[in-house]
Amino acid sequence: MINNRAKIYVLTPWIICSLGALYYCYEYFLRISPSVMIPELMKAYQLTGAEVGNLSAFYYHAYVPMQIIVGLLMDRYGPRRLLALACLFSVIGTYLFAGGHNFAMAELGRFLVGFGAAFAFVGALKLATIWLPPNRFALISGIITSLGMIGAMAGDILLRNLVDVLGWKTTTYASAGVGVVLTILIWSIVRDVNPSPTHSHYHAERIYFHDLLKGLWGALRNPQIWFNGIVGFVLYLSLSAFAELWGIPYLEQARGLSRIHAADANAMVFLGWAIGGPCWGLFSDFIGRRCLPLVIASLSSLLVICVILYFPHISYGSMSFLLFLFGFLSSGQVLVFAICREVTHYRIAGTAIALTNMLVMLGGNLFQPVIGKLLDMGWTGDMINGTRHYSMLNYQTALSVIPASIVIAVILVYFIRETHAEIPMDGREHGE
Repeated sequence: MINNRAKIYVLTPWIICSLGALYYCYEYFLRISPSVMIPELMKAYQLTGAEVGNLSAFYYHAYVPMQIIVGLLMDRYGPRRLLALACLFSVIGTYLFAGGHNFAMAELGRFLVGFGAAFAFVGALKLATIWLPPNRFALISGIITSLGMIGAMAGDILLRNLVDVLGWKTTTYASAGVGVVLTILIWSIVRDVNPSPTHSHYHAERIYFHDLLKGLWGALRNPQIWFNGIVGFVLYLSLSAFAELWGIPYLEQARGLSRIHAADANAMVFLGWAIGGPCWGLFSDFIGRRCLPLVIASLSSLLVICVILYFPHISYGSMSFLLFLFGFLSSGQVLVFAICREVTHYRIAGTAIALTNMLVMLGGNLFQPVIGKLLDMGWTGDMINGTRHYSMLNYQTALSVIPASIVIAVILVYFIRETHAEIPMDGREHGE
């Protein structure tokens, strides 16, 4: 009996942290769900490409501005209540997305999903801080990120099959049902306080608005945060603008792949990110450089996306490999968070990281509807099964914003100070 209790006690931190990571996986699953339903959504609501982009971007309208305050709320109120409520908001939003009878209700649903999702990654990291020893933090961070990519892959592959069999509404209702179960598990199992003496200093602290404004103003005044954040924003377009929305219809309409093959190939971008993120971190730490790996990642991903968009004849197997490579190379973006920590004063590091994450996530907010608008501008009037059909040239023109943006990222990297993977011992910013 004692041994069983000891085993349960040892497993408890991992069970609790796994639930936080599972919610991050679930929210990523919901985030990319519109990408496999574009023909159905266009037909159900009579949408143009720009309107589909706007609908998907409503997720980011809530997610992006919430990033600044989510960390503060986690510190003040603890992750258990916030994650349970956030998951519940995601469930309600998912239900409204499928159950609404008009486009405005679908937009509200996506907004609520984004609002709930804003707590997922930060909440999972907060649980790791409370329940796991510091030497496990890097491991659980990598696991959480990989789970998010797995959720995205499941969304591409599993959802596409379910939509074909059950229809998009029934599939979305089933996704909401999964969220209900997860909400109950988080509320029942997750705890904010670790009874271990080594973690007794983790507790909810009162956060003052004055401290928030002071830290935010300090981060906003640092040009390094902006250069670094924009580079992260651009490299993240491989997910936010391509894989999360327009990748599948591009592969299906412009490259002639079946729905199933398009979803499978698009999932390779997420697999590349899941594997590439830890690899870039290890490489950067090994050579003691941040900017050089960013330049390598940017230039090589630029080359690969140009092949994906502009080479006329690419087999399914080759396209899948190229998409994996695009995700792997773009995942060098994870280094911008290390740079952010290393170029800012330690007192505002948390706010600076939140601001960087907000800049990164702006990609989906801005570029998903922009690409849709560009597709509509070049549309020749072709319709298939009641939905708009865009040509290869339409997609090449609209998606050209991605390689064009990467060129800008390469230039901006040269304005970022090299930190040599070190945090100044005196707590000052590099270059002071």
